[in-house]
Amino acid sequence: MRRDYFTLEARNLDSPGVPTVAIDFEGPSDQLADRLTDEGGEPLAADEVDVACRLQGPIDESPEAVVSVTNRVTGEFILELNADSDDVLRFIDAAREYGKETDDQHRYRIRVAIDGNHLLEQHKGTFLVYDADGGLLRQHSLIPSGVEL
Repeated sequence: MRRDYFTLEARNLDSPGVPTVAIDFEGPSDQLADRLTDEGGEPLAADEVDVACRLQGPIDESPEAVVSVTNRVTGEFILELNADSDDVLRFIDAAREYGKETDDQHRYRIRVAIDGNHLLEQHKGTFLVYDADGGLLRQHSLIPSGVEL
C-alpha cells in the first residue's frame, strides 16, 4: 500500500471533544481491510494496535514524519503515511491537554476508513514519537502515567 493513498486529518485540536486522527484510504482496499481485522473478521481491539511517528530529520528542523499503525500482536505494519511533524506534535499536545482536563487515560481517538467507510475506531492513550535514528523521544510522546517502556 502506497503512502500517498492515505490522507490524515486531525480534529478537535482547539475545541472541546476528543482529539481525533482520521485516516482515510483511497486505493485497493482488500489488503488494508485484512490488516484491520482479526481472523474472525472483527476489527482489531485497541490493545492490539499501536500508533507511532518517526521523524525523518532533527526535530528542531520541523522534518517530515511517517505515522504508522501496527499490529501489536504480530508486529506487522497495518499502514503508514507521510505527515508534517509539526502537525503530529500539535496533535499530541492537544491529546495530552485533553487527558489532563478529563482525567481520561484514553486521550485521543483514531479512525481508519476506506473510501469514507469506517473500518476501525479506537480510543487510545499512547502515541510514541521516534527520532530519525529510531530513538524514543519521551518528552514528545504521549505515554500514560505508570507505563514503563
